[in-house]
Amino acid sequence: MLRDRDRTGAGGARGWVAALALLLAAACTPAAAPHAASARPTIVSLNPCLDAILVRVAAPGQVLALSHYSRDPSASSIPSDVASRYRVTGGTAEEVIALDPDLVLASSFLPQPTRSALEAAGLRVATFGSPTSLAASIAQVRAVARLAGGEAEGAALVAAMERAAAPPPAGARGIDTLLWQPGEIVAGEATLVAEMLRAKRFSNHAAAMGLGQADFVALETVLSRPPELLLVAGESRGQHHPVLQQLSGTRVEPLAPNLLFCGGPTVIALGKRLDALRAEMTQ
Repeated sequence: MLRDRDRTGAGGARGWVAALALLLAAACTPAAAPHAASARPTIVSLNPCLDAILVRVAAPGQVLALSHYSRDPSASSIPSDVASRYRVTGGTAEEVIALDPDLVLASSFLPQPTRSALEAAGLRVATFGSPTSLAASIAQVRAVARLAGGEAEGAALVAAMERAAAPPPAGARGIDTLLWQPGEIVAGEATLVAEMLRAKRFSNHAAAMGLGQADFVALETVLSRPPELLLVAGESRGQHHPVLQQLSGTRVEPLAPNLLFCGGPTVIALGKRLDALRAEMTQ
């Protein structure tokens, strides 16, 4: 009986203290739950335009891989030193599944077999189109930021985009401009780059010539009716013919092709380029 009392005495007290410690530890568990619930998802991006947004709104270690286009200077909207910090994939379902991300970001043109394979593996897939306006680009940035859990970073990026798209001071003159894209075609009015040109008061010379989206413009056409500013984004022989430098009253300037098609941070780079050109041409 004495042994029984001893077990419920000092020994029992020790057991009670241990049990209390376990209860206190269990009571602390819910406090950790919100942190776990707010953890940002791991992400793989399969699209160069989404790559550029993702690296601006994601937290360190959150991005498992970018698209292989991010390593191609002609296609990437990310500085090479930034792109080199990230792993890339060739875009195959096998590569992505092996990384086991929480979320996959892709173009709306993602092949259906690839999407089906990713979803069959239990991966969440979010697809996005190419924004054709500043408003659509801003909405896309906010959507990607929300998915990544980086709303604050997304808001900062949007603010920078809006500043970069701001018009020149009132009274600034228009500059007649022809944007000569890769393939010797012109941009239509319903494109993001055209909206940026209008915002910066670079009038669309192609529209004045009766040309529309993706219309072909030969060298002879440019020579017959030259603009005040010719922005050359292509690499064809005609777009770099020496005769262009002999045009009187026309300024010929290169424009990086990777500034043409993506929104997000590209808006900032394009806005700065156009502001610099205006400053040089109106000083």
